[in-house]
Amino acid sequence: MKKVLIITYYWPPLGGAGVQRWLKFSKYLPKYDWEPIIYTPENPDFAIEDQSLQKDISPGLVVIKRPIWEPYEIYKTLIGKRGQKVNVSFSEGGKKQGLIHKFSMAVRGNFLIPDPRCFWINPSVRYLKKYLKENPVDAIITTGPPHSMHMIGLKLHKQVHIPWLADFRDPWTNIDFYRELNLSWVADKIHHHQEKKVLSNADKVVSVTPTWCRELAEIAGRTVDLVHNGYDEEDVIPTNKSVDAEFSISHIGSINSDRNPEILWVALSLLLEENEEFRRSLRIKLVGNVEPVVFADLEKYQLTGFVEKVGYLSHQEAVEFQQTSQILLLLINNTPNANGILTGKLYEYIASRRPVLCIGPPESDIANLLKETKSGSIVDFEDVDAMKKVILELFEKYKNNRLQSTAENYEQYSRKAQCGIMAQLLDNITN
Repeated sequence: MKKVLIITYYWPPLGGAGVQRWLKFSKYLPKYDWEPIIYTPENPDFAIEDQSLQKDISPGLVVIKRPIWEPYEIYKTLIGKRGQKVNVSFSEGGKKQGLIHKFSMAVRGNFLIPDPRCFWINPSVRYLKKYLKENPVDAIITTGPPHSMHMIGLKLHKQVHIPWLADFRDPWTNIDFYRELNLSWVADKIHHHQEKKVLSNADKVVSVTPTWCRELAEIAGRTVDLVHNGYDEEDVIPTNKSVDAEFSISHIGSINSDRNPEILWVALSLLLEENEEFRRSLRIKLVGNVEPVVFADLEKYQLTGFVEKVGYLSHQEAVEFQQTSQILLLLINNTPNANGILTGKLYEYIASRRPVLCIGPPESDIANLLKETKSGSIVDFEDVDAMKKVILELFEKYKNNRLQSTAENYEQYSRKAQCGIMAQLLDNITN
């Protein structure tokens, strides 16, 4: 087998979406004659832990862990949560914490470039340069965000001249929160300069949606290859549990202010007033980290009594939960880059074979995938009438025991199939 060094910040026991892509690909790469070697932090800062993901780490997989220093403890001290697990992307709490969060975002964007993991770049390059002399590999992969992983790849590539593939799970300067960093013109220029250097110097650049591939290609002036996130067939095993008796609308994952589906809350509130049978049947299930602004809106539209706050579930529990829900809610950030968002959970939603209700742009990548696989509906961010109509149609099917997914032609989006595409790209840059 050829060997590939994979540099990733996210690795079990960390939970959440960022772990899934390379945890799964590392499991399937040996089927395509590639032996993965993982390089990851020994002590990363994280808010979510998921021990169930350990089962996907192949026996004998080499995992190199090295210490990292991150400034998040300073931030958590400022908001009075020192030593706690905090989702630092959320501005939790009152006005004071909101001001601290804005200040911290400005420091993060202007001084911690490309991100707060930048202090790991040079120590990693020094360690890996020595490691690779003693343990040669055929290729290197970096996956970001955090884009500091790409900066490790860039510096290492220039010194050891090993073929390098840069994998962008999210954009860099086109990411939805980039404007929230309150960048000076100097910092903005540095971000763009570093991004361009990574895109120009990598032997292959990969991203996860058609739109993001096009956007990165425009920046780089080169082809960017598409490798979807996908779903793992070994995860989505039919459960023996029954589908919910109530008309459940379930969301799995974090909900922040950009993803808060006020259009849905309005539509549900109106339907509850108009339809007594709907009132008796509705259940809203929220799995994962939810910002206070969402609960404020639920109270505003008198929906609190219909909500079940499930909290965080392990990945395995979440997959089972999806299969027992009547409807799976998929939310897209209402931001300028919304057309290019293809969330990782979408593929598992589709493979769970429950109807998907998505709120997002009707001409987006996600709309195209839902249409291609016939797995659900999408409603634009502000179209309350369309939302009411779609929900009523689903409710009528629910009443008649006909609420089922019609998903088809989605097997090409399995992790194994997508890993095959990734392996071919590695073959191309090493041959």
